[in-house]
Amino acid sequence: MKFIFKYARGFKRKIVYGLTVKVIATFVELLLPVILTYILDNVIQRQNVYEIVLWGLGMVVCSGVAWILNVIANRSAAKVSTLMSEEMRADLFEKALNLSARQTDKFTIPSLESRITTDTYNVLSFTNMVQRMGIRAPIILLGGIIITLIMDAYLSLVMIATIPIIFAVVLVIARKGVPLYTKVQSSVDGMVRVVREDSQGIRVIKALSKNEYENRRFSAKNRALSNNEKRAGIIMGIANPAMTLLMNLGICGVVALSAFRVSKGLSSASTILAFMQYFTQIAMSLMALSRIFVMYTKCAASARRIEEVINCPDEFLVDENLEKVDTDAYIVFENVYFSYLGKKDNLSNINFSLRKGDSLGIIGATGSGKSTLIKLLMRFYDADQGRILINGKNVRSYTKSELSSMFGVALQNDFLYADTILENIKFGRDLSDEEVARAAKIAQAADFIEAIPDGYSHVLSQKGTNLSGGQRQRLLISRAIAASPDILILDDSSSALDYKTDANLRRALAENFADTTVITVAQRVSSVKNSNLIIVLDEGEIIGCGTHDELLASCPEYKEISDSQMGGAIIE
Repeated sequence: MKFIFKYARGFKRKIVYGLTVKVIATFVELLLPVILTYILDNVIQRQNVYEIVLWGLGMVVCSGVAWILNVIANRSAAKVSTLMSEEMRADLFEKALNLSARQTDKFTIPSLESRITTDTYNVLSFTNMVQRMGIRAPIILLGGIIITLIMDAYLSLVMIATIPIIFAVVLVIARKGVPLYTKVQSSVDGMVRVVREDSQGIRVIKALSKNEYENRRFSAKNRALSNNEKRAGIIMGIANPAMTLLMNLGICGVVALSAFRVSKGLSSASTILAFMQYFTQIAMSLMALSRIFVMYTKCAASARRIEEVINCPDEFLVDENLEKVDTDAYIVFENVYFSYLGKKDNLSNINFSLRKGDSLGIIGATGSGKSTLIKLLMRFYDADQGRILINGKNVRSYTKSELSSMFGVALQNDFLYADTILENIKFGRDLSDEEVARAAKIAQAADFIEAIPDGYSHVLSQKGTNLSGGQRQRLLISRAIAASPDILILDDSSSALDYKTDANLRRALAENFADTTVITVAQRVSSVKNSNLIIVLDEGEIIGCGTHDELLASCPEYKEISDSQMGGAIIE
């Protein structure tokens, strides 16, 4: 719970204010049975109606004051817990955006989503309940015990005897509940993953009539979640009935003993009446504490999951001790090896260099390591061996902002906001409308944008589903080139373009970005044939390196691909 206290410290004054108000309200509540006892034992005997009404009004005022103060305290608790959870969600979201690709793979996107939503809500509920009942229940419990001891010690002992047993039961159940609710949250991750995948692929599911299959897949995850919730619910469901049983047994003992003491003249009926009121308050406070313990089990499990992400170490470390290398090349891969899982190399012995303003084409079969090479260049992952240089500096020596400012990136399956075309191209950057229009023209997107009635103000649906695949790709390329990057990466981003549009795009890039180093990852030879350097990858290794003509003569695999696509490759 130290993790939650760290956030609570920022709201210390508000919490102290709310708890102070709650304490005053609780003490006022504790006075009510005392006033009632005094009225029954003293005021009524004097048979003074005015005095009886006056004391009765006093009880009404105390009740009203307690109610108003409780409302104020509860509103303060709700405000503090909401602000705490808001801050926690913000930190968690920011951390999720800054996790390394390897850390994101470890947590998984669905798990990060459920931690930002469900887990933070569990923490909010617990912090709200603790502020509302965490101080009131103990005060009523201890205050009620002290007052009843003063009123009738013998009756109090019966009640006090049940309290250690109740706490022992709650403690045992709470310890069992934390791991159970951790499993529940893991099951939530699995269900969120299925929902996320199906919502993104709903059109494919409908097109292939796989509704029943996806229903079965969701049902399996839903059933697993229900089973884990059921197990946790069964264990945690023991708490309230057990407490109710023990408290009822205590009440029976108090009633039996009080009847005996009243019959012997050892206690008065008014004392017993007040005593039962206190016992009821104490019983309600114990019930509140049991609910707090139940919520604690959920909160503890959720807080651990949130803390796991927020306290995750930053893997993007800048090594300022790496010396700059004197080289004419702008981008250098030198003996680079990399493995995602640390077992089999996904890239092996990658060596090539590229001058500034040159173009690089990367081609190869699916799974050959094309996108992995790009991820290493952008330092989404760090190479296991070898080094990668940009302008003579190791990529590990650049800060995150320095490195990201160099790149413009368009990926095949990149995303578009549910916002205007203009904002999707700007992407939160300080770009003028003229720069956006220029980028769209170069990316061959201006024609279809201007053909839309509201043009650049046209609002896209989520992921741009109200555009064709080729239109989406041209928007993504517009976004990538809008800020005139030093390095432009087109990762299979023209696969949905026809050959003529693709050729016009490559020509426009060559004319307008002569000083930009362009790296094109493609399946088409036509997309890379004019590159200054082309590398052919197969199972993570370079099997061919050179210009188009050189590879036709030296690399059979490249020649085979080129020959099979020759009809499209010759279109310019």
